[in-house]
Amino acid sequence: MAVFLVCQIAPGITLENYTDAILVAVVLAFLNAIVKPILTILTIPITIVTLGLFLLAINAFIILFAGKLVTGFHVAGFWYALLFSLILSLITGILNALFGLGKNSGEKD
Repeated sequence: MAVFLVCQIAPGITLENYTDAILVAVVLAFLNAIVKPILTILTIPITIVTLGLFLLAINAFIILFAGKLVTGFHVAGFWYALLFSLILSLITGILNALFGLGKNSGEKD
């Protein structure tokens, strides 16, 4: 749902249908689980020098890579991928806050 919402908001990002949105979410989950930790470890020196800002670039590159893997998902360039990443993080955080995802059922508010 978040991927579809971001594609409606962000310029330079196109999504052909709902099925592609689900596929993009699955591909991004896979890339974030497998590729991102490897890239993060390989780029520790530049990440330290940039005080962690290079991690935003890694996120943008992962989104660009997802755009190459999923045929119905198109990203116009690096800056649009970076914007997509930031908006996706924001919307995911809002959805988690609204629907309480990630909370343990035994916790009290």
